[in-house]
Amino acid sequence: MSCRTRFVLFDVDGTLIDAVENQRRVWRAWAERYGLDPDEVYRVALRTRPMETFAQVAACHDPHMCLAALHELEDEDVRSGVYAAFDGAADVLRGLPPGCWALVTSNYEHRVRGRFLRTGLPVPGLIVDAAAVEEGKPSPVPYLRAAARLGAEPGDCLVIEDAPSGVQSGLRAGMTVWGVNAAASVEGVHRHFESLRAAVPHILAFASGSSGDLPPAN
Repeated sequence: MSCRTRFVLFDVDGTLIDAVENQRRVWRAWAERYGLDPDEVYRVALRTRPMETFAQVAACHDPHMCLAALHELEDEDVRSGVYAAFDGAADVLRGLPPGCWALVTSNYEHRVRGRFLRTGLPVPGLIVDAAAVEEGKPSPVPYLRAAARLGAEPGDCLVIEDAPSGVQSGLRAGMTVWGVNAAASVEGVHRHFESLRAAVPHILAFASGSSGDLPPAN
């Protein structure tokens, strides 16, 4: 299959790998370490970045120590937790030409590689992680950085996302954005699929340059 200047950029958690229960367990363990209500902490963590979470739920503690504790728990979860790839993840990643796809994640590369190893998913040559950019999603910077490193123009890139912040990141980068793994579409997506499995043939068609033959967006 020829790349034909089409590129696919994937979010990871919630898009390719189902890590909801892992995230819940990590935040529960973190909250219990600080004597906090795990349910309240997780509710805040779902809508904020870690440092913002600490400011809201543990303002009396050193945020850098809080972050170190969280990273320790996350690294342990990568080593010992149980992870599952979403149905279709292996098929779509193995069906794409090498060098024409990348991962763009708010997590860290060593954790992503650990999770991919646990689930058997193929790892691309490029992972743009939290340490690779100065601004995270919803800034366009992560997706623009991935495109630049692939030698791609934003207009030739398809972003696969599940979360509003990631969708906004892709849209602000001037890319085509498709949403997956949700009953309702995220505002702004160009196409919506309730599951990654349903999106697989369309993603592969985009990469091959034949997406013009596909039915209209859902």
